[in-house]
Amino acid sequence: MSDISSAASATASWGSLFQGRNGLLAVALTGGVALHAINVHIVTTVLPSVVQDIGGLDWYAWSTTLFVVASIIGAALSVRLLARLGPRGACLAALALFTLGSAACASALSMPWMLAGRSVQGLGGGVLAALSYALIQMVFVPALWPRAVALVSGMWGIATLCGPAVGGLYAQAGHWRWAFWTLLPVALAQALLVAVQLRPAALVRPASDDPSRIPLLQIALLASSVLAVAAGSLSAQLGWQGLGVACGLALGAAAVLVDRRAAVRMLPAGATARGSALGAIYAGVALLLVGTTTEIYIPYFLQTLHGYTPLAAGYLTAAMAAGWSCGSLWSSGREGAGAARLLRAAPVLGFVSLLVLALLLPTTLLPAGLHMLLCGLALAGVGAGVGIGWPHLLVRVLMLAPAGEGGMASAAITTVQLYGMALGAAIAGLVANAAGLIAPGGVAGAQSAAVWLFAGFALAPLGAALLLRGIRK
Repeated sequence: MSDISSAASATASWGSLFQGRNGLLAVALTGGVALHAINVHIVTTVLPSVVQDIGGLDWYAWSTTLFVVASIIGAALSVRLLARLGPRGACLAALALFTLGSAACASALSMPWMLAGRSVQGLGGGVLAALSYALIQMVFVPALWPRAVALVSGMWGIATLCGPAVGGLYAQAGHWRWAFWTLLPVALAQALLVAVQLRPAALVRPASDDPSRIPLLQIALLASSVLAVAAGSLSAQLGWQGLGVACGLALGAAAVLVDRRAAVRMLPAGATARGSALGAIYAGVALLLVGTTTEIYIPYFLQTLHGYTPLAAGYLTAAMAAGWSCGSLWSSGREGAGAARLLRAAPVLGFVSLLVLALLLPTTLLPAGLHMLLCGLALAGVGAGVGIGWPHLLVRVLMLAPAGEGGMASAAITTVQLYGMALGAAIAGLVANAAGLIAPGGVAGAQSAAVWLFAGFALAPLGAALLLRGIRK
């Protein structure tokens, strides 16, 4: 794989990013991601309480699966929204969808109702996430890109503090619905900030992509890929489960093949070519995100196997997001050979950390304090395995994007990221159910599911490490 430059110019300082008007734009740009991230941690924390109240344990993973499938669709639509409505209009439309979905979740009386609300939430969240990357190159000069990308990732640190607290406190009080209602005033405040700050005069460069058509077939194939795997997980028969995985992977491969030959593409030109550096980065991003989707079951395992309260389980789970944020912020200033070494080492850290969790979560032999400490460190390691390399991966995508396809490349980052999360969540549900989460269930079923889930998913960051080792600069 050919060498690539790690930066078009020297990376600017954090002070430059927050100086003057840049600081206000940075807050407006990243607030939507913070809202999306807080929501993810709220749902992860309250979901055990939700299924106790309205039922639907066998649909547990579908809450994340449908949320992320809808986010994929939202991310793919973001380029068109951005070109038609402008940065301010696109962000406000996304916030309106997110608010509508949050209200639906808060009022859910059954799991199907909850899943419908999560889908609408995901549609708005996908647009917000994609816009955050697309607007970086429209609002900031190239020297600020690595810092801005790291700041977007750092918003998960805010989620680490706020999400588990909001979700855990409401869950322990028996009022999980208010965790969703709380999101509404936050979304309104973000909408006011966007309306004031993201005016046309704030743009360094306009959107350059042609939004006249959308790659509907590729989007449909990706969504069907995830849903096929998730549908297989609902069956108790191993054969049907295997068929769901096979169909899902085949549909995902079909999406890549169609995109390679399509007049209206989902990925930038050359991204699907054999040996493409851009393609390797996208594939590595997807695999890294697959590994993190084990997070959705951690509160359930901690509460079922170790007697954690919802608040304690939520905060310990958030160590994964904290590791991602801290790793991203710490590594964002690295350049050249140092950045390349981090890209190679980070996925290995994620691989080792998932193996450690496969040993720690099922065991009940360690003292409670030591177990909590080791679990927290391992979860932070999984997150850091993504975050340390994240700014450098995403800046490379923006730099390698063909001329005139910057918006497409940015939206594709989120599309690929969300596809990895959705596919990972669907497979996690299949593995957990097949390993005994539902039958025999209880403590024995949770222990078995934890071993198979974390040991199996450790292969995802290992695959990313093999792919990314060819990126040398």
